[in-house]
Order: sequence, then structure tokens, then C-alpha cells
Amino acid sequence: MSSLAADLGWPEARVRHCLDELADLSLLSAPPFGSGARGLRVISPQLALDLLLSRQSAEVARRQQELAEKRVTAAALIAEYQREAERPHECCVAGGVEKLIGVQAVRQKIAELANQAERETASFAPGGAQPPDNRAESRPIAQRLIDRGIRSRTVYQDSIRNDPNSLELAEWHVSCGNHIRTVAALPMRMHIVDSAVALVPLDPADSSRGAAVIREPGAVAAFTALYEAVWATAAPIGEPPRRNLEDPGSQHRELLRLLAQGCTDEAAARRLGVSLRTERRLISELMTHLEARSRFQLGQKAMECGYL
Repeated sequence: MSSLAADLGWPEARVRHCLDELADLSLLSAPPFGSGARGLRVISPQLALDLLLSRQSAEVARRQQELAEKRVTAAALIAEYQREAERPHECCVAGGVEKLIGVQAVRQKIAELANQAERETASFAPGGAQPPDNRAESRPIAQRLIDRGIRSRTVYQDSIRNDPNSLELAEWHVSCGNHIRTVAALPMRMHIVDSAVALVPLDPADSSRGAAVIREPGAVAAFTALYEAVWATAAPIGEPPRRNLEDPGSQHRELLRLLAQGCTDEAAARRLGVSLRTERRLISELMTHLEARSRFQLGQKAMECGYL
């Protein structure tokens, strides 16, 4: 240890810490038994790279499986509340769940919940580029939270990075100390306050119909778990979004998943928050990459390569 520290010009504590990290990653090996050699050796760079990539792939697969399970749980919960969506009143409370009908009622409730927040707000903002009215409504609420020292986290879709106005709003949040990340697609619009109250759409396919304000601890915990699973796979603003087909969180992989579910081009474009033209360009890129001459062959090759 002392000689290695002297050779590197490092303190022994730093060398010890680095060796511990290498050992944790299984990048050190002991000499063969009976060889008479002593000490530890760093394994070959190629083997080390293979090990790290294998672990990273396993971790990505685990996160994607966890995310899929959370989506299923959240969809089941929303299905329960959606059955109440046709009630004619603008706002009603039943079974501890408050139903809000219409966009304006939802916006008023978000402002009210923001005023009640004590620690953090966490939101999903799907739909790609944010329309002017959404941006205008969100900034004053965000400023009040900032003034009170309340932490805010928001996940947008990758496509906002191509919209100057939406990107400007995201960068303003970051400059104020808030945390912004993006993913290819989001499961729904969602707003969580202090991990105690969740506001989710009555109809995930049409958030303008209204929302449910949920305070039941079990349901809020499920939605919070979904949020954290998505947050863990999202790319912070300032870092490039995932574009590699090998990454399950990339736009290309998400598009493959949507097409495999039977989404039309129009529906897939809406879910990705992009134009139909962009969605079809992504399909063309996939077909070129996988050397597919038809969409049927594209799906077949995606399965063969393990992308679905």
C-alpha cells in the first residue's frame, strides 16, 4: 500500500478507497493459488469492460421491469377513479377521493396544493412542447414555491428540447434551483405534493376531462413509486437525452414499444410528444438501422434483437 501510494503520489487513504471501489466492482483478482505471487491484480481491460457493461445492462433491465410494473399498478388505480369521471358536478368528494371536472378546476387545485406544500412537489408534464397557457399558469406557481424554499421536480418529454419556449421554461426552473429531467414518453400527467397527495387524470388519454385528488396513503405510495421509477431513468436538462437504440429509455425504443402495443402513427406521435412527420422519420431510422424492408419485418427484427 505504501509503495503504491508513493508511486502514484497519493495519500494512502485515497489509494485504499480506490482499491475498495475496484474490489466492489470485482475488477481486482487474486493470484492463482500456489503460484507464490502475492497481492491483488487488476483484471484485463476487456474483461473489466464486459463485466461493467453486463452489470449496467442488468440494472437497466431491472429498472425497466420495475417501471413496467409500476405503470400497471397506476393504470389499475386510475381505472377505479375513471368510473367516477362522468359525475356532473365540477367538484365532489367520495370515498376520500376528490373529483375535479374540467381544466380550470384542476389548475385551481394545483395552485391550492402548491400553497399547502411543505417539502416538495413532483410532476409529470407530458405532451411534448408546452402550450403558452400551461407555461403562463405554471411560472407564478413555481415562483411562489421557490420563494418559500419548496423543492420542485418535473419530468417533461425529450421533445421539449426541440421547442425553444419550453426549453427556456425548463432552464429557468433549473436556474432557480429546481430539478428538471426528460424521458421519451410519460405514462400520464401527474402532480404529487409532499408524497401525501396525488393529483392524477380521470382519463389518462384526455387530461382535460378532469382529475382525481387522492389522499389514500396506499394509492399515493403507488403513484410516488411510479414517479421515482421514471425519475431514475430520466435525463437531466443539460445532459443529452438518450438516443441510442440500445437504451430502453430512448425515443426509438419507446416508439418500438408503442408500435408493438398496436398504436397508430398518430397515437404514437402523441405519446412521444412529437409531430407525425418526426414519428415517421424515427420509424425510417429504425428500419434503416435494423435493415427492415417492411413494418412487419421491423417488428420481427426488433424481437430477434431483444428490443421488445
